[in-house]
Amino acid sequence: MAIASHSVIIPASVENVWNYVSQIENWATMVPAYKEHEQIDEQKSIWTFEGNFKGFTKTVKMELTITEFHEPSMIRFELNGITDNFTGSGEFTAEETAGETTMTGTVEVNAGGLTGAVLSPVIKMVLPKVTTRLTEKIARNVKREEMSVSK
Repeated sequence: MAIASHSVIIPASVENVWNYVSQIENWATMVPAYKEHEQIDEQKSIWTFEGNFKGFTKTVKMELTITEFHEPSMIRFELNGITDNFTGSGEFTAEETAGETTMTGTVEVNAGGLTGAVLSPVIKMVLPKVTTRLTEKIARNVKREEMSVSK
């Protein structure tokens, strides 16, 4: 099992962070190796990623299901591999202090089956980078929106 977490301080209200993060399509496109996603319903979506690792191109499809929605401070989700044998979960939390919001993104992935032994070391290496990049990109976009509204 691999787990990664990253926190960032955003100069925005927790409500503005929530308005951005609560729309899955806003952050789906920011995940590294993102190719496309399909929204099935309010809780469920199918995400497709395509990446290169040491000269090997791999396409991965997964189902993301929102399991908890606590406005304005937390979104929890579960991951389930469609093309590969893995499961996982994650959350975004937000806490406002003095007009700024600390947002934390956490993701956990567990690879199973025969490929689990091969995938687990790769996931452990890649997951912290992916989590950090995603959280930082969300923070930049919320900040950008905050600045354009205040003009």
